[in-house]
Amino acid sequence: MGAIPLAKDPNPNLKLSRHTGLHVAALVLLSTVAAAAQVSSAPATTPVHDPAALKPPPGAHVAMVEFEDMECPDCARANPLLKDAAAQYHIPWVRHDFPLPFHAWSFDAAVYARWFDTKSKKIGDEFRDAVFANQALINAAGETSPETPAGPTTAASAAIHNFAEKFAQEHGLALPFVVDPQKKLAAEVQADLDLGKRIGIEHTPTIWVVTSKTNGVPFVEVVDRQRLYQIIDQALADTKSQTASVHHSAPQ
Repeated sequence: MGAIPLAKDPNPNLKLSRHTGLHVAALVLLSTVAAAAQVSSAPATTPVHDPAALKPPPGAHVAMVEFEDMECPDCARANPLLKDAAAQYHIPWVRHDFPLPFHAWSFDAAVYARWFDTKSKKIGDEFRDAVFANQALINAAGETSPETPAGPTTAASAAIHNFAEKFAQEHGLALPFVVDPQKKLAAEVQADLDLGKRIGIEHTPTIWVVTSKTNGVPFVEVVDRQRLYQIIDQALADTKSQTASVHHSAPQ
């Protein structure tokens, strides 16, 4: 039996047109997806619901306001930059605690930091710096091994307590076994946490450069930390021109 001849396409141009159309549609779809991905990957600012706390301390025209979690790796990365900026520009760095619920020892760390604050603000900030620099060490000490039947929360609490105790000894202090018997320090941490929720904090660290400006929005969120110095420069320039304007318009 002979081979059965294949039927010819009665309209090859139509087939080519369909292929071309599908190819173009695919390219358009890919371009749309790529554009959407670029838009969605752009960092978003925090929607501020209550801006009352986003202002400099009395007597300052510009300050940095940060909500931090002492167990947060990105907070640890931001810490040296903020410390250097505060020293270089001589502006206040207002630090608020915002311990995230899924971090095992961050709330306890904030309580210990406030205990050290009662000795001196300098020692309190040095403790925060030390915790950020030693997060991996604290995490490793808090890991529960098969030989340790204690739960992860208990192990984490012991790890941060031991770290705080060693830090205290190195600074000539005796850390009490119970540092907050009346839960006053814990209440202060919770107050910061509640403040952050009222503002609209969604992640840590959340950082703003805040000003005493009376016109326009007096705060800018630092989404891209590479722009921190640029944002501070602009804030200083804005408040300087505003202060000069007020002085110029004052009665002689």
